[in-house]
Amino acid sequence: MDANEIRQKFLDFQTKHGHKVVQPAPLVLENDPTTLFTGSGMQPLLPYLLGKEHPEGTRLCDAQPCMRLQDIEDVGDPRHTTVFEMLGNWSLGDYFKEEQIRNFFEFLTKEIGLDPEKIYVTCFIGNEKYNIPRDTEAAEIWQKVFAEAGVEAEIAEIRTAEAGNKRGIKPGERIFYYDDKENWWSRGGGIESTPIGDPCGPDSEVFYDFGEELQDEAKYGLAHPASDGARFMEIGNQVFMQYRRCEDGSFVELEKKNVDFGGGLERIAAAAIGSFDVFRTSLMRPIVAKLEEISGKSYDNNTDEMRVIADHIRGAYLLAAQGLIPSNKTQGYAMRRLVRRAILRALDLGISANFLAEIVPIVAENYKDLPDSILTHRENALDVLLHEENAFRKTLNKGLKELGKLTKNNKILDGKDLFKLQDTYGFPLELSVEECYREGIELTKDYLKEFEAALKEQRERSQTASKGMFKGGLEDHGEQTVKYHTACHLLLAALQKHISPDIMQKGSNITADRVRFDFNLDHKMTPEEITAVEDQVNEWISADLPVVFDEYEKTYARDTLKAHGQFWDKYPEILKVYTIGDFDNPVSREVCGGPHVEHTGALGHFRIKKEESSSAGVRRIKAVLE
Repeated sequence: MDANEIRQKFLDFQTKHGHKVVQPAPLVLENDPTTLFTGSGMQPLLPYLLGKEHPEGTRLCDAQPCMRLQDIEDVGDPRHTTVFEMLGNWSLGDYFKEEQIRNFFEFLTKEIGLDPEKIYVTCFIGNEKYNIPRDTEAAEIWQKVFAEAGVEAEIAEIRTAEAGNKRGIKPGERIFYYDDKENWWSRGGGIESTPIGDPCGPDSEVFYDFGEELQDEAKYGLAHPASDGARFMEIGNQVFMQYRRCEDGSFVELEKKNVDFGGGLERIAAAAIGSFDVFRTSLMRPIVAKLEEISGKSYDNNTDEMRVIADHIRGAYLLAAQGLIPSNKTQGYAMRRLVRRAILRALDLGISANFLAEIVPIVAENYKDLPDSILTHRENALDVLLHEENAFRKTLNKGLKELGKLTKNNKILDGKDLFKLQDTYGFPLELSVEECYREGIELTKDYLKEFEAALKEQRERSQTASKGMFKGGLEDHGEQTVKYHTACHLLLAALQKHISPDIMQKGSNITADRVRFDFNLDHKMTPEEITAVEDQVNEWISADLPVVFDEYEKTYARDTLKAHGQFWDKYPEILKVYTIGDFDNPVSREVCGGPHVEHTGALGHFRIKKEESSSAGVRRIKAVLE
């Protein structure tokens, strides 16, 4: 059974159970500044999970293409991809745990034919601090479902992934309790990060066991469902939205409870063929086969390179087919990065000529069943990608010329030379090193350390520049301190929006417990002004806006991006800029060395505790995140 068959079987199965099929959303959502890409199947349906009535009713399903670039560095292993397809079904105040668990188990075992003996599940262990009980209801339903299939299913308590790595699983155990890091869903992450007013709740994840022989105890510890090894792979997650977080931080049960199910098509397809490698599924294998043909090399000996190429070209095609053009901004930059990383890995395989013309049509064939409503520019996708391939190869040729100039007088290249090639000409380090070996160009013994030193020096210049704006700086780089650092940016933006656009930061002190923020203002803030600023920050937090950064030339950051900064004459020529919200119409854009959270939804509730005088013409705000 190939992936396209599984997708259709899922939609047919859900339709049989009263669900209406809704059209998938584009990867790039229009007029949505909260995220770069659609990163989950539930994202387009969030308004309906928050209470809005859906025109198609209370039972919905779809197959949603998704993209998560936070996984880009993990691509190369057998299961991580930047682009994937999520099979989803939802109950909006209709059925709940019993029907959901039974239906998903039936789909996996009866429709797809998975062996129930290889299915393992996890449930939420509860949280005493917030009076949320363990999800015995879900665990007991699972136990009944397994028993009806003739499968022994004892319930065990593991709590954390770290504990599981030491404990492993005992014979007969099939249902496991974990804490909120593993089995709680909210837009902010774990229980502590659940945004005020949001629906949230325990989830029950479903895993497939690919065999004890894949257990790597030396590397990962003993295998269990939440471990990092190859033995267990998550193939679906059932979120039971049964709580809402209140203003005081507590949780209350919802009157109308929702179910949000998401299952990775690629992962279910991998389970269906009994392979822990998603790149052997029908959505990936034809691409890999063509790469083997073009390069003359085998997948088994070049897995990293071929996995990266297959994944990245899939993602780039879907973006191009939706009308996106490679650029140096936001989604366009992400698309450019995917194409260029794929080309560099093709060079590693010895593919020096243009190759996308042979790969892209295979990807297009795999996605021919996706509707034209989201792939509105599929006819132009190949031309867009070929243009980007040609342009990048010209960049690489420039780098080769500069490399030739550096070695003209038989000079031994050092790490600073290699850094200049990458930083100025876009010629990657690994490519420079490979070319030096190929041409017999000598490198200094410590070229890698020298390269890293040059890179560190550039970063320090950028961070030094931002210290003028953040006097006192961060107490540490712990998670809570980083949250306050991001809140500091939102606070400045809110002051500029509601009090005066001329407000500048005059200093700050950020710890893991609070932010202290100084700014220019010639009067004491009124209670109405304080409330307006506080509400604005919380509105931006609730919107779960993306927080992204990049390095730019100083003049481009100041004149084109209009980044907020105070010490332009002291900043280095290349500096780091953080943007919060939509790139073209951001909530905040500041010169800053970082670090920050990736999404504002992780911050929690912002509260101004005190507003007071700091010095003549300077006010001070003390605020906390709750």
